[in-house]
Formats: sequence, C-alpha cells, structure tokens
Amino acid sequence: MHANRNDLPVTLEAGAAYSRDTQWGEMNVAFEGFPAGMDTRPLFKGLPEDRCQCPHWGVLLKGRLKILYAEGEEVVTAGQAYYLPPGHNVVVEEDCELVEFSPQHDYDRTLQAVARNLQNAGTPPA
Repeated sequence: MHANRNDLPVTLEAGAAYSRDTQWGEMNVAFEGFPAGMDTRPLFKGLPEDRCQCPHWGVLLKGRLKILYAEGEEVVTAGQAYYLPPGHNVVVEEDCELVEFSPQHDYDRTLQAVARNLQNAGTPPA
C-alpha cells in the first residue's frame, strides 16, 4: 500500500491544524500538520495521567516538537524519525508537518477522549 498526503481523507481540519489518515492493516497512518503553540495537554484530560496512551512512530518533516513525559522532556526537530511511547504530551514549538503510524485500536481510544474533551470545551470534533 502507498499514498500521497492528498490521497488520504481529511479527518481533522481546524484552522492550521489538519490530519489526513486511514487504516492500513492494524495501523493508522496519518499526514498531520499543527500550528506553533498547540499543546495537547487539554486534549488528553481523563486518560491515565492525562497523557496520550497511544504509541506513535513517525518522521517530523517540518518544525519542532517538545515531547513531555512524567520523567522529563525531549525535543524532536525537522528531519528526525521518532517513537513516542504511551504516556506523553506534545507542545508544538514551530509549525509542523509529520507522517505518523499508530496502532489503530489505541489510536481510536485516544480519539474518543479527544472528542469528549473538545465537546466539553465547546469545540465540535471534525
């Protein structure tokens, strides 16, 4: 299987943030972009430790991300491949674009929590 970014369906479009993703086998594959200043902490409220519990593998094509863990933080910069284990949050330090792969089951559970938090904040999910 293969796809260009524009081949995948848009599943999120909110200002400068977007996600185009689909399921391949047991994995979710996504092309995503997020604006500088975005912070995932409010989105993951209610999950264990209020952190994303889905593992992700990806490549940051553009920008800079600060990954927050209970025990510390790390920075991912454009051109780097990454692995984010369960138990993380992300702060977007520079506008970013990425390609990311996640186990579909864990991804779906995380999106349910994100949708609840967006609804509670008065922001309808895409």
